[in-house]
This record gives sequence, C-alpha cells and structure tokens, in this order.
Amino acid sequence: MPAYVIVDIDVADPELYHRDYAPHAPATIELYGGRYIARGGAVEAREGDWQPGRLVVIEFPDVDAARRWHDSEEYRPLRDVRDRAATTRMIITEGLSPG
Repeated sequence: MPAYVIVDIDVADPELYHRDYAPHAPATIELYGGRYIARGGAVEAREGDWQPGRLVVIEFPDVDAARRWHDSEEYRPLRDVRDRAATTRMIITEGLSPG
C-alpha cells in the first residue's frame, strides 16, 4: 500500500535551504523508492486556517520505505541542514490499497 510523506516547511534561511538541502534531498528519496508528487508549488487554502509555507508531498511504496528514508544515513545529515534552515511539520500517511 503506498504511503505519503506530507511536509509543511517554513523556510527561514533560503540560501542555506536552496544550496545545502534542496539539491541533495531528491537522490535520498529515490534510494527508498520515493517520488515527488508536489514540491513547493502554489498553495491555495480553501477551508480552515491552515496556511502552509512550502508544501511537499512524496509518495513511497509503503510506510516502511518512508520511515527508512526519514531515518536513513543518507538523509540524516540533510535533515540536520533542513532543521537549521527551516521549521518543518511532517507526517506519514497510508494511501489507498489498489482495488
């Protein structure tokens, strides 16, 4: 069953984020079978008071793959950079099973 990582990021240091995080994260995601569904495009709030900063949606083959990516040796140093450059809210959710 696919899983989705949904991330709401408020970037405080764009230079650090775009230099040391953003160009390197995609390769780590691909290592764990992930792919971007949405990555920082325009967001339109339609209901409620959620006003995300930079919204990212990543699809993984399953929840375990998403967890392995997030906790991986490859991603950990990038996560530390991201944490210095931005405030991040992240969840993993299961998708629908086929059929």
